[in-house]
Amino acid sequence: MSNTSTYDRRLPAEWEPQSFLQLTFPHANSDWEYLLQEASKCFVNIIEAAARFQPVLVVCDSVTRVKSYFSDCTNIYFTEIPSNDTWARDHGGITVLTDGGAVVQDYIFNGWGKKFEAGLDNQITKNLFEQNLIQNSVLESFDFVLEGGSIESDGKGTILTTTECLMEKNRNPQLSKAGIEAILKQNLGAKKVLWLDHGYLAGDDTDSHIDTLARFCNENTIAYVGCNNPDDEHYNALQQMKEQLQQFTNAERKPYDLVELPFPDACFDSEGNRLPATYANFTVINDAVLVPVYELPQDQIAVDIFAKIFPEREIIPVNCRVLIEQHGSLHCVTMQYPKAVVFNCKK
Repeated sequence: MSNTSTYDRRLPAEWEPQSFLQLTFPHANSDWEYLLQEASKCFVNIIEAAARFQPVLVVCDSVTRVKSYFSDCTNIYFTEIPSNDTWARDHGGITVLTDGGAVVQDYIFNGWGKKFEAGLDNQITKNLFEQNLIQNSVLESFDFVLEGGSIESDGKGTILTTTECLMEKNRNPQLSKAGIEAILKQNLGAKKVLWLDHGYLAGDDTDSHIDTLARFCNENTIAYVGCNNPDDEHYNALQQMKEQLQQFTNAERKPYDLVELPFPDACFDSEGNRLPATYANFTVINDAVLVPVYELPQDQIAVDIFAKIFPEREIIPVNCRVLIEQHGSLHCVTMQYPKAVVFNCKK
């Protein structure tokens, strides 16, 4: 483990001002091969929506090929870097802010506990620095497995995560829960770590990433996935998750304002396997919130809820039905970099 800064650290909240948004575009040598056109269209919709508000960096196998999907590349920038897959939330850099500036932390991504090959994805952040696309920031690498989708920050020193993911045996088996929490405090500047012990989604490959279940919307508000159908397989676990969220307190030792998100109707792949649709997998960008929708009756209910949570931001629904075919959604394919990071968009 390397430490290049001794300054106090802070993991900014997603709703703070951003420099740019990063995505990794699907290609034929990934698991998207059989759905490449549908997945590519979804990525284009996400990228074009985000580019209305801020620069977007697209990592791709071929700039020429990926650019052909766009009629207008305003605020959209492309770079060629090899990749295994498209989940930028988990292979992207995690940026902390210090008195000495921005530090982009590069953790090990091992395919969610060695489930999938991720050797190329694990090099993407280093490649971005080698190409001089990220400036005014220090790159700090750690011999520790951590995915961006597994942690939520309120920007004030509280980290929300799940025991199921961070304690999974193929990530950091040498560490106890206390040891992992110590690293989160040392590296991310966490003052308090809230561990969710319950909650899952059928079809999820991540071992219950927090960004599929419960999300900070501001320092006092958590939006979470609810399930009120006793006949659904998720009912007991998500009820227990709700009860635990009700026990959590913020930095001022006050209970959080909890906002329940609707539970989407069950979605299945062609072989009858249930897919992990969730409205918790939204992405906050400058002046807007991108909300995943799935061509379901609950879509508009979710959009209306987000409009109340984020009244000063534009709420943009994006059809992400194809993304859950590979067991992820909108937040999983994006990674934001805070304003303190300088994006060299001249490349």
